[in-house]
Amino acid sequence: MSFIEEIKNRAKLERKTIVLPEATDVRVLEAAAIALKEEYANIVLLGDKTKIENLASEHHWDISKATIIHPKSSEKRKEYAESLYELRKNKGLTLEQAQAFVEDEVYFGMMMVKKEEADGLVSGAVHSTSDTLRPALQILKTAPDTKLVSAFFVMVVPDCEYGEEGIFVFGDCGLNENPDSEQLAEIAKSSSESFEQLVGKEAKIGMLSYSTKGSAQSEMTQKVIEATHIIREKYPDLKVDGELQLDSAIVPKVAKSKAPESLVAGKCNTLIFPDLNSGNIGYKLTQRLARAEAYGPLCQGISRPVNDLSRGCSAQDVAGVIAITCVQGIRRA
Repeated sequence: MSFIEEIKNRAKLERKTIVLPEATDVRVLEAAAIALKEEYANIVLLGDKTKIENLASEHHWDISKATIIHPKSSEKRKEYAESLYELRKNKGLTLEQAQAFVEDEVYFGMMMVKKEEADGLVSGAVHSTSDTLRPALQILKTAPDTKLVSAFFVMVVPDCEYGEEGIFVFGDCGLNENPDSEQLAEIAKSSSESFEQLVGKEAKIGMLSYSTKGSAQSEMTQKVIEATHIIREKYPDLKVDGELQLDSAIVPKVAKSKAPESLVAGKCNTLIFPDLNSGNIGYKLTQRLARAEAYGPLCQGISRPVNDLSRGCSAQDVAGVIAITCVQGIRRA
């Protein structure tokens, strides 16, 4: 059984309600139909009902079991606007501005999640990352005991002997541009939790660099070394090592040569990139050259499940992220 099939089966055990604010995008609408047909999520579609139903009919997608809400005509507008105003008035938001915000599908969807009228939200096929995450942070805030919101990908590499039978978490590949050592340590902690939550196996964290165990020295390598020290001090139960080159992190034979004393090198399934440049390049290389499935950018550190999508996503990608968001919601419950 594939990784995403297992995720869908877990989602079916306790079906969650997921909000899709980009319901007039054909990929999102097809994904909604997939989720409803396979019965692993309840779906709320936001937007003009006539447009959404016509688009679904045109493509012969059955969305009859979805709830469709138009924020501009919803009876919840007043309640949501007042709640948003109370949340943000100390930041200078006026009631009039709040009323305008809740007519936006993403803001309306976030208010549904805030009010626990939905369990999670998936956006980003059309909206930028900032347009998805800004309202999430304004309305939902960060999770308890979390200092940093970050993004990760679940990478599923076919016919791969490395990682957890070809499954990896890559972090941060979508949000934090140049994290310092403290932030890198937080990304590693969150990514390990995400790996264990979604894959169900123990995380083995590789703090990636162009250097292995002092083979090169610079400010860039020192940042990764310091982050590894911070993790070991703050989270001593985590299995982590660094700095490691990619081959030292995942290939046992190379690890024996370059990091022979490491208990983690050669076995890593959770890969932490030192900056967004390397993270973004790394996941896209893996996706395109290894024909890997790439689920994300998924978010970690927000109080409720909210996930961003790549604007190059397919309908199957969106359907997978909906299932992952459901499983994240089950853990929260």
